[in-house]
Amino acid sequence: MDKELIARLAHAAGLDKAWAEFPDDVASAAEQALGNKGGISFPEDPAAEPWPPMRAGNGL
Repeated sequence: MDKELIARLAHAAGLDKAWAEFPDDVASAAEQALGNKGGISFPEDPAAEPWPPMRAGNGL
């Protein structure tokens, strides 16, 4: 993976200090995350909730 891309992703995530101190660890985490991005399914309807809404007192 391109080190410049990882550096930009780390900066966007606020990981500048971690990137400076532990570049190999940040690169490894970025590669792992980008390698698993296909395993995440996004809801077809953005307004749909993945679980029932949580309301105080409901079901007690």
